Parts: sequence; C-alpha cells; structure tokens
Amino acid sequence: MRSGKLRHRITIERPGQTQDPDTGEILPDWTPVATVWASVEPLSAREFIAADAGQSKISAKVVMRYRSGIDATMRLLHRGQAYNIHAPLPDPESGRHYLTLPVSMGTNDGD
Repeated sequence: MRSGKLRHRITIERPGQTQDPDTGEILPDWTPVATVWASVEPLSAREFIAADAGQSKISAKVVMRYRSGIDATMRLLHRGQAYNIHAPLPDPESGRHYLTLPVSMGTNDGD
C-alpha cells in the first residue's frame, strides 16, 4: 500500500461509558482510540452486487496501516459520518502491513 493512497483522516472509536454530570447516570459513549490516515473507497456497483446487496450492509472499504486491537465492536468516523466496522482483514502477505476494514454506514451500539 503506497502512502499516497492514504489521503483520508479517520478516527477510530471504541464503545465506552460516561457519567452524566447532572444525574450521575452512566451512559454509553464512544472513546477515541486513534486518528489515522486511510483510504476510504465506496464499493463499486460490481462489488456491491458481488457482495449480494440484499444480504450485505457493507457500503465501503477502508484501508489503513496495520494497527493491532481493531475489532468489529469499534466504529470509525470519516467526514462526520459514523461507519460500523465488520471483521477487519489483515493483508494477505504478512498480515502486518495494512488492514482492510469492510464498513457500513450507521451507528454501532458496540454490541
């Protein structure tokens, strides 16, 4: 993966909790893990059809440099839009150069 293709800034977040200052109630929240450079590419029509659009929610793929600890409970933010991460895929050669993240638009509740 050439670094020139990693031209989008994304923020990776994990589910967390925060306390409401007025009521003391514990509320679900998102905690930033990292902000990194990535390539964000919507699926082409051919890829969308191949993914069996009726069954798949995947709407884009994000490619970033390898980072351990990324999983499907996390989400990413790009241009103000939240994307759910589905099964991060390591690169096929070494498994430690880059990750491909199939993503769908929407809000992930962390489950």
